[in-house]
Amino acid sequence: MTLRLLLLILASVSLSALAQLALKMGVSAAGAGRGGLTGEVGGFVQSPLILLGLLLYGLGALLWLFVLARAPLSLAYPFVGIGFILTMLAGLFLLQEEVSLARLSGTVLIAIGCVLVARSA
Repeated sequence: MTLRLLLLILASVSLSALAQLALKMGVSAAGAGRGGLTGEVGGFVQSPLILLGLLLYGLGALLWLFVLARAPLSLAYPFVGIGFILTMLAGLFLLQEEVSLARLSGTVLIAIGCVLVARSA
């Protein structure tokens, strides 16, 4: 695997994790769960954080297309697991979410799998 390909993968996965963070913050700020479905949808489409999250997803998907054009799917796709790690860390440190031992253990297993896949490339 080339450094350029690895950087494309990490950028795509990082953008997706940032998108999750922006979406979560956006729905929290928009008052999800209040005002019925119509009110929620209206609040969502007016939320700058939700729009930012969707934009970040789009950019991440565009980068992912470049990855798929240059790497076997069986090599590239396991790196999506890094997104789980980044998203959990964002929830823990930026949103002060509780992370149980089971959740942490599962995330560590994902990280180990990503390392094993990268080393076999």
